[in-house]
Amino acid sequence: MPVPRRFDRRPPERDTTRINERIRVPQVRLIGADGEQLGIVEIGDALKRAQEAELDLVEVAPGSKPPVTRLLDYSKYKYEQEQKQKQARKHQQQVNIREIKLRPKIATHDYETKKGHVERFLKHRDKVKVTIMFRGREQAHPERGRDLLQKLFEDLGGLATIESAPLQEGRNMSMLLGPSKEVDKLLGDQADESAADDTAAAGDAAADAS
Repeated sequence: MPVPRRFDRRPPERDTTRINERIRVPQVRLIGADGEQLGIVEIGDALKRAQEAELDLVEVAPGSKPPVTRLLDYSKYKYEQEQKQKQARKHQQQVNIREIKLRPKIATHDYETKKGHVERFLKHRDKVKVTIMFRGREQAHPERGRDLLQKLFEDLGGLATIESAPLQEGRNMSMLLGPSKEVDKLLGDQADESAADDTAAAGDAAADAS
């Protein structure tokens, strides 16, 4: 004979949701365990149905008149909600926007250094705002800034996508770059290589032990 489910009347810790006998109203609108509408019932009747079904009576819409309640396993429900929140956080990536500033007549060595910074940012899945700073008569030749930005984009070898085309504002011209799918592929390949190295190292260690 199955052991009857204990009707837990203790309020959940750090949880403002009212369940079971914490719901202190004369009537509630009741939703069954399968989502069926059971209408407005007396609170005593709703609690009795919850006990008979070995479920909790949970207030899901306290602002309604009368409040809306539902029959469900609250512990299981909370666990499933927490798992959904964890999965949602995993898929949320914090987007950082880095900025790199160049001059139209930048020296080759400085250009390569700046390009290296851009590559590193993109490989960390950051976006990069590349800004060309014009001074004096340089403003009369905006095409030099566009050419430099285009050269940088091409020199990145497919790591970037242009999310915002070059736009001149006053003395500055900016372009926004984002990581391309090539970055994901590159990082995936690196992870596979690392895993392969770990496996090989483990194999060598096992061989040495034998």
